[in-house]
Amino acid sequence: MSETISLLPHKIIGVAVIWNEQDQILIDRRRAGGAMGGLWEFPGGKIEPGETVEECIKREIYEELGIEIAVGEHLITIDHTYTELRVTLTVHHCRHLAGVPQAIECDEIRWVNLADLEQFAFPKANVQIIAALNQGVGIGD
Repeated sequence: MSETISLLPHKIIGVAVIWNEQDQILIDRRRAGGAMGGLWEFPGGKIEPGETVEECIKREIYEELGIEIAVGEHLITIDHTYTELRVTLTVHHCRHLAGVPQAIECDEIRWVNLADLEQFAFPKANVQIIAALNQGVGIGD
């Protein structure tokens, strides 16, 4: 059925690449029972009506990880279609400001070096984020 792609649910998601003072990036492992369970990801979530991408990212990171961040420059926007879902990921560099990250909405969290990201299994859409980071699109502060 050719209309299948257009009928897929479409989620617009704000995504954070959160850097700490040691230039490490925060990643989290999705809960085993959910969609793409057990895979690692850059934290974020669905943009609510009337919310900017930056507001979404700050809210989601506080709700999911219990920390405060500063949302910085845009890194990349990715459109990706999975079998059951279409996603648009709007990815921003972010800086950790306050709080100790907690695994509130995920199974595990880790601070990792950019070079170590390839050791973790990510959903397909996230591979483009890692590629952008490896191309030196750094936080630049």
